[in-house]
Amino acid sequence: MMEWETVIGCEIHTQLATKSKIFSGAATAYGAEPNTQACAVDLGLPGVLPVLNKEAVRMALMFGLAVNAEIGKRSVFARKNYFYPDLPKGYQISQFELPIVGKGELSIELEDGQTKVVGITRAHLEEDAGKSLHEDFHGMTGIDLNRAGTPLLEIVSDPDMRSGKEASAYMRKIHALVTYLGICDGNLQEGSFRCDVNVSVRPKGQAEFGTRAEIKNLNSFRFVEKAVEYEVARQIAIIESGGKVIQETRLFDADKGETRSMRSKEEANDYRYFPDPDLLPVIVEDALIEQLRQGLPELPDAKKARFIEAFGLPAYDAAFLTGSRAMADYFEQVVESANCEAKMAANWVMGELSAALNRAELGIEQSPIGASQLAGLIARIADNTISGKIAKEVFEAMWSGEGDADQVIEKKGLKQITDSGAIEAIVDEVLANNAQQVENYRNAEPDKRGKMIGFFVGQIMKASQGKANPGQVNQLLKSKLDN
Repeated sequence: MMEWETVIGCEIHTQLATKSKIFSGAATAYGAEPNTQACAVDLGLPGVLPVLNKEAVRMALMFGLAVNAEIGKRSVFARKNYFYPDLPKGYQISQFELPIVGKGELSIELEDGQTKVVGITRAHLEEDAGKSLHEDFHGMTGIDLNRAGTPLLEIVSDPDMRSGKEASAYMRKIHALVTYLGICDGNLQEGSFRCDVNVSVRPKGQAEFGTRAEIKNLNSFRFVEKAVEYEVARQIAIIESGGKVIQETRLFDADKGETRSMRSKEEANDYRYFPDPDLLPVIVEDALIEQLRQGLPELPDAKKARFIEAFGLPAYDAAFLTGSRAMADYFEQVVESANCEAKMAANWVMGELSAALNRAELGIEQSPIGASQLAGLIARIADNTISGKIAKEVFEAMWSGEGDADQVIEKKGLKQITDSGAIEAIVDEVLANNAQQVENYRNAEPDKRGKMIGFFVGQIMKASQGKANPGQVNQLLKSKLDN
């Protein structure tokens, strides 16, 4: 059987976090009634002229600096001509030959811990189109032009990725980067961040690329991985059965887990690009570039390195906690507020909190438990007010809105028993009630006693309703059983 190699390139459409559109003053806020945020410029009415949003330019330059890219000191807007109902002007204003951001690179971390550099071909500014709505119109299509003119930065990668997992890792890294920079809110459900994936296969060792298919509008990291896996299998099956892959645009059906044909793939000459006569070239001065470079925030790789160095965290923990700016900020607030070991805070953020967020399908920004509240819970574990086991019960109550840690502990009477006399009385009672097990323990080989002691610990914790300090229980038990 022939061995195949997958070749993947990504085009990520990042909605820039400006308050107004790229060429007009219309709002970009999400969720407005259809066609209430489309002005005369967005609709391409006769006599109107576009005016470039300076903030969109600034945000594009920040991205270019963050990926060590060549900055286009002279970039040009072009008209990309095609006809579609949600494109009112009959063309999209984009950039073609002279984009604002040129070649750059981005490092991604693979599953085996290795690092791979993915080239960035370019990033260019453009306006978004409107949206076609196919439901609730009784066989017709509705057009909502609220998105028309929304500023996008299209980030085009080199064809450097070789699997769905690599493509997903790249998408995650770009997502983290643009949200760290504050140039995009990263909301995949609302369409602020979406990805087109170009997929082809070729025999291993062959230099020439195979015929590619473009899978459009993927708004989930998981969907990127699944769409690539399906498309690779589809293309290999076609070639091995004697057929030929055709160049086309496809959509991913998440319910069926498969891609389906949308239309034949256009080439650049199909769009008849030409410079937009209504917009002057964008000239970027060195002073602006330097000002933006100095103002860049701490980026994901630098933050990860700091978490390892300053907090002594394992690389895996640091990578998880810096996966988004919101997560990293939350973690640092917990450490600062709880004044605890960073590893303890990391375990709670990565463990109980993340699991609860996943179950509720919430982001860290929507967490019912704030960073200071979680810090309060961790502080009560650290000062032995409660045990780690009881802390999980307290966490559940906090998640349900029953108050902060101290309020829950007080209300439910969950304070840990640390009085050595009280614990000793419970230990003595358990040992007296289980004389046979005590004898079995003392007659057992030393290497088997470790497992047997768990029985006594369980009985003591049950008798104390889980409130006895586990460390004191184990210490007292060993001293009494071994003497």
